[in-house]
Amino acid sequence: MKHYTNEKTFSEERRKMVQIQLVPRGITNENVLRVMGKVPRHRFLPDSMSRSAYEDGPLPIGEGQTISQPYMVALMTQCLELGGCEKVLEIGTGSGYQSAVLAELSRRVYTIERIEALSSRSRETLRVLGYTNVEFKVGDGSQGWVEFAPYDGIIVTAGAPDVPEVLTSQLNEGGRLVIPVGGNSSQDLAVIYKKGGSLKKESVCGCVFVPLIGKYGWDR
Repeated sequence: MKHYTNEKTFSEERRKMVQIQLVPRGITNENVLRVMGKVPRHRFLPDSMSRSAYEDGPLPIGEGQTISQPYMVALMTQCLELGGCEKVLEIGTGSGYQSAVLAELSRRVYTIERIEALSSRSRETLRVLGYTNVEFKVGDGSQGWVEFAPYDGIIVTAGAPDVPEVLTSQLNEGGRLVIPVGGNSSQDLAVIYKKGGSLKKESVCGCVFVPLIGKYGWDR
C-alpha cells in the first residue's frame, strides 16, 4: 500500500486525533484512548482516502458503506466497558477498523458483514496487521450469530429501526448492546444492559449511520 507519508507522521496524526477529537468530548477510558492512538486507521481505507484517515468524520470505503468517525468508534467502544476477557459480537464489519479496536480490548471478536467484498478486504487487512482473535462471517447481521452466543458485548455499526430481540437474546447476563436506533437519516445511540434477566436502555447521543439491512433491520 502506498501512503502519502511515513508511519511516524501517521502516528503523530493519531496522537492529535486522540487529544483533539476524543479527550475533549468525554472519552475517558484510558484503554480506549490507548488503542485509538495505536490502531492505524489509514490501513483500513482505500489509498485515495489515506490523507483523510485521521480527520474528524466518517469516510467512504466503497460498496455504499463508510468507516465511522473516530469519535463514534471510541464512544461506542467505551460504552461496552470492556475489560479484556470478553467475547464480543460486531454487526457490520465494514472496513475492519472497529473490529481491530475491539480485538485490542477483548478476548475474541465475532464480526458479521453482509457484503462479501468488504468482509474479504477487512479479513485481509486484519491478517496483515497480525490480528488472530477475530472470526468473520458473511451474512445477515441483524440476526446475530447464534452459534457462538451468548456475548458479553454486542456492537451494531448500522442504524436499526428498533432494537432486535434476537440480538438481546444473544446477550450474556451483565452484557451490553450498543446500537443506533431510529430512522434512515438519523438515529439515537442506545446502550442496552442485561441485568437480572431484564433489559434496561440508556440513550447516549444522536448519530447518523448507514441503515442496518436484514430480516430485523431495513429492507434493501
